[in-house]
Amino acid sequence: MPSYSRVGVVTGANKGIGLAIVRQLALQYPGSPLNNGSFLIYLTARNRGRGEAALQALRQDAQLKQAKALQADGGLSEIEFQTLDVTDSASIKTLAAHLNEAHPDGIDFVINNAGIAMDGFDANVVQTTLHCNYYSTLSACHAFLPLLKPTARIVNLASSAGHLDKYAPSIRTRFLASTCEADVSSILADFQAAVDAGRENALGFPSAAYAVSKAGLIGATRALARQQRERRPRVLINSVCPGYVNTDMSKGNGTKTVDEGAMTPVWLAIHDFGGATGAFWRDKMEVEW
Repeated sequence: MPSYSRVGVVTGANKGIGLAIVRQLALQYPGSPLNNGSFLIYLTARNRGRGEAALQALRQDAQLKQAKALQADGGLSEIEFQTLDVTDSASIKTLAAHLNEAHPDGIDFVINNAGIAMDGFDANVVQTTLHCNYYSTLSACHAFLPLLKPTARIVNLASSAGHLDKYAPSIRTRFLASTCEADVSSILADFQAAVDAGRENALGFPSAAYAVSKAGLIGATRALARQQRERRPRVLINSVCPGYVNTDMSKGNGTKTVDEGAMTPVWLAIHDFGGATGAFWRDKMEVEW
């Protein structure tokens, strides 16, 4: 494999916001303050067929061709597909091993976009949603952390649905007081137990699997950033709400385009935002959790 100056990974990138993030990375990189030469973007997805189809669509994309963004057209960026199912620990390990072998100098960023929003609400929906959006995303973070360069970045796609105004004061206080991932995971375990017992509202939780999973992700991202700040102070780890984007996940009801939804995640990956870490962002601004 040729050597690249910068390497980034985008999860859940065969459609929607993830695919738009890959496009915008290629389009914006030439004007990025981090541009220091050739750039490899890994487009990852669970399904090889859909991932490779997305890759081919990007290679024929009219806007990318007009901008001469890709190396085939004389640009700086190359896009490669790799399979990744974040809910499968073996899949995470396989990709991490490939990245470690292919890029011994490390990678520059990971944008964790993969996630689910299921219909309905019951104990199984909660378990499946938390497993994907929270536990699996954190597993991916920990698998990729050892591969990161000293000035690398992690961007976790969260949501304003994870705002803490939906919780009883005691639970909101627990979220805000969390200093490690285990603190956050214990809140989510209590949520699962409350749902199993049919008592989530009585115990101060909303009946909303997706919202709680994203609240957990915001909290765990803060905790992970705090932990890494002591060990690797220049690694920046943030969470972001892309906004209400018109995708399959919003059932076509979103008010933002996928490119608009991609803007802040891309900004946090390859632009200068002052070195903040552990923050929650929306529309290129730090917002209150």
